[in-house]
Amino acid sequence: MARNKYPEQTLEQILSVSTKLFKEKGYEKTSIQDIIAELGMSKGAIYHHFKSKEDILNAVMDQQFSYAAQMLDHLIQTVQATNAREKLTKILDHIVVDPKAHSMDRLLSEQIKNPQFVVRGIKTGVDKDAPNIAQVMIEGKEDGSITTDFPTECAEIFILLVNIWINPVLFERNHDETVNRLKFLQQMMKGLGADIVSDELIEKIAERYSDIGGY
Repeated sequence: MARNKYPEQTLEQILSVSTKLFKEKGYEKTSIQDIIAELGMSKGAIYHHFKSKEDILNAVMDQQFSYAAQMLDHLIQTVQATNAREKLTKILDHIVVDPKAHSMDRLLSEQIKNPQFVVRGIKTGVDKDAPNIAQVMIEGKEDGSITTDFPTECAEIFILLVNIWINPVLFERNHDETVNRLKFLQQMMKGLGADIVSDELIEKIAERYSDIGGY
């Protein structure tokens, strides 16, 4: 058999097609055979890169998490504001409405009750996203717009609550219950000295969950 001279290109094709099928059909209804047929590749070409459909899903999720982390880093470097609190508020507003950042939301919702997936999401948020948010909070301490004495811990708890606890799919909450928890998050962050959850952000997050059938 001829050796594949472009393994990275093949890998990208597999992930691209798998992402498309997972979005269109859902993860559970997409089979390895569906992916093979759409790609027009041999089964061996797939299994050379992935042992199972779950491995493919993990790689697709890694791509999405990587994009989100890169976007956050880019926003931190480029968003202009009068102070760090305003900067962080603008960044959060942008993330919520970015279409690519949420292109996998329905797929994520399908997996949200998978314990391994939830733990992975928690670790990704705390290990990758929270340090970037904490850095902006530290800048806020310097300019006086954020007053928390625990920027790292504050950023981590914010990420954990907004990504996991707020999610109505995981806890089977309705719209009003979700909004109440967002308002509590707003009040809590303000009390911690990091007033970064705007009324507009609450509306946008609640609307995003509505768009993906979260209620």
